[in-house]
Amino acid sequence: MTTLQALILAIVQGITEPFPVSSLGHAVLLPGLLHWSLDEHSPTFLPFLTMLHVGTLLALAHVFWHDWRAILLGLFSPRQSARNRNKAVRLCSLLVLATIPAVIMGGLFEHRLRQVFANPLMVAGFLTLNGLLLIMTEIMRRRSLQDTLSTTYQTQELDWKDAFIIGLWQCLALFPGLSRSGATINGGLMRGLDHLTATRFSLLMAQPIILAATAKEAWQLRHVPLSHTMITQSLLGAVVAGITALICSRLLLRFFHEENGHTLTGFGVYCLLAGIGSAFLLHFHL
Repeated sequence: MTTLQALILAIVQGITEPFPVSSLGHAVLLPGLLHWSLDEHSPTFLPFLTMLHVGTLLALAHVFWHDWRAILLGLFSPRQSARNRNKAVRLCSLLVLATIPAVIMGGLFEHRLRQVFANPLMVAGFLTLNGLLLIMTEIMRRRSLQDTLSTTYQTQELDWKDAFIIGLWQCLALFPGLSRSGATINGGLMRGLDHLTATRFSLLMAQPIILAATAKEAWQLRHVPLSHTMITQSLLGAVVAGITALICSRLLLRFFHEENGHTLTGFGVYCLLAGIGSAFLLHFHL
């Protein structure tokens, strides 16, 4: 892997991790479309992948620092009021419950699914499906609000069933090309959350999963010899991915701020075009 390839992959990772367009899908498609001789399953690629996850994790943790600070203080500080402690315990419990399905399903099936489905042409198909899911969710949500005259609600109104169902949606991301953030935002919208609240909960949910993936990758690195080039590219990738993810996370939250009429439809159209276009290029080897 060249330094330029490392930079491009880091930028793409930072953009696609928070945005609902599948970071894994883009990581598989991009080398295929650009005809890079890059083995992303090689042990020599693992340090770079791990540091990309470290960079995006630190970026998301920075964006949601006040949320995590409130949770940690509520759980462990004896000076917190009962109200703050209860809020912290509740939010932490919801995040744990929402994470459980992906942890179980990922542990059982992730490696098998990635082996079967992680070729570029199939990933292009799943990316197209991701676009359809985003668009259809918006259509169904709009009809539901019109038919029932219901209103959206906030994170503090989430219950255990909502969190678990959103966690089930997250399992869709085991298929390369289906976005984790897209699936969980979809799940939140279908459970009655507004766009901003669904996005915030989705990005909060992402951090335990990314942390678990990073810890797993770091453990696998214990016997991998690290060259100077590998270390340099990995550190560069972490910084670039982190900065990009920080910018894109804030942009996504601002995009949905105060339910200003913005929806997932634009992201869905992008995924449709990217998926169909990639499939065409890969099929005809252009």
